[in-house]
Amino acid sequence: MATAVASSARTTSNRNPWPGVIALAFGASIAALQNTAVVPLLPVLQRELDTSLAAVSWTLTLSLLVSAVATPLLSRFGDMYGRRTMILGALALLVIGSVMAALATSLAWLLVARVLQGAVAALVPLSIGVVRDVLPRQQLATGIGVVSATMGFGAGGGMILAGLAAGDWHLVFWIMAGISLVAAIIVAFLVRDHAPAVRARPDLLGAALMAAWLVALLLGISEGGSWGWTSPGVLGLFAAAALLAAVWVLVERRVAEPLVEMSMLVHRGTVGATVASMLLGFAFFTILTGMSGFAQSPVSGLSASALEVGLYLLPSTLFMLVISLFAGRLMRVFQASTMVAAGSGVTGLAALWLVYMHDTPAHLYVAASLMGVGLGVGYAALGTMAVEHVDPGKTAVAAGVNALVRIVGGSTSGAVIAAILAAQPGVTGYQWVFGVATAAGAVATVFATVYGRLNRRHVTAV
Repeated sequence: MATAVASSARTTSNRNPWPGVIALAFGASIAALQNTAVVPLLPVLQRELDTSLAAVSWTLTLSLLVSAVATPLLSRFGDMYGRRTMILGALALLVIGSVMAALATSLAWLLVARVLQGAVAALVPLSIGVVRDVLPRQQLATGIGVVSATMGFGAGGGMILAGLAAGDWHLVFWIMAGISLVAAIIVAFLVRDHAPAVRARPDLLGAALMAAWLVALLLGISEGGSWGWTSPGVLGLFAAAALLAAVWVLVERRVAEPLVEMSMLVHRGTVGATVASMLLGFAFFTILTGMSGFAQSPVSGLSASALEVGLYLLPSTLFMLVISLFAGRLMRVFQASTMVAAGSGVTGLAALWLVYMHDTPAHLYVAASLMGVGLGVGYAALGTMAVEHVDPGKTAVAAGVNALVRIVGGSTSGAVIAAILAAQPGVTGYQWVFGVATAAGAVATVFATVYGRLNRRHVTAV
């Protein structure tokens, strides 16, 4: 285990910590925004870069994959060199990646830029770690709720940004670069990190193995429909994914300071939040990507522009914003597990609505509203549910694991959508897409409810 260089108690300060918390919440919202802003741009990128939809979808999937690896890795670096330093570093990579993406003229260039942007996902666990250090215990749930809820708001805001830019993807990334730079400046002035540094070793082998098995798995899923599910290529990818995953688990169980603590994934105090987070992330990106693709597709009868897609999703952003403003009050009234269960259920209801009701813009507005309510409530409580039964010394680890599984869930959505639409094109294919998201929301509700009841007594993760 990591050992503290300076064994000091929590540093106290007369400064009001809330401006720093708000600054971190702003940064967390941008971490989500940079992914969702790409979703309505996929058809535009396909056309302007003259490539296939499967190829251009990797601009989203690759960023999420990088996020999955960077989240625990930068969280560990945050323990070693300071969370504030890593937060500023991640924002700097986002600025650089956004400028590169704005200047990109080819898919390869754009993918490199998206790799840099993906590192910003680590802001969420890093920010939660800072919040736990600077806020008094009685305000902690409110602080984590604010950071988590604004992440949902930022996710909706990305779709609006793409719409307001009228599908001009160069402009979208220029705006993203400007917003990220502003966030970095605000964080630099307002955020202080009082946690003592620790001696640790980054698990680079674990990070490489995790990236390898995720790429193999997602590539196999996304190409299954076009290559054939029993083709040597797809079966080989699945076999490679299984082998690499098994080796990764062995490495993580043996290394002194693993990238992901396996015990944190399966312990009774955290497993409910882990599964709910993964499924809620999957449901969110599946609904979001499915709605955007369906609305812009001729099969929907809507043939919407990127701006119209942004307007269809505007209710989700507004609901997330309103709920984020009341996140603190909600967290004081309701248990975190109850909120996650309710949010997952409403998110699943949004997907179920789209299975049967999708013919007019009004139906999309209703689904977007339900999704906004569900994600606003669920995201506000996910961070607290992930850490409330964890020893304070492992808050950052638990928050990082929770963010990791949410990102992994989201990253699989693009591959699953591609596989479904390849096997069943047209309206029926999209109905299956939304049906899968419905099932994910329902299962997340069950896990959050069951483990919320099991953990009424205080449970500490090992």
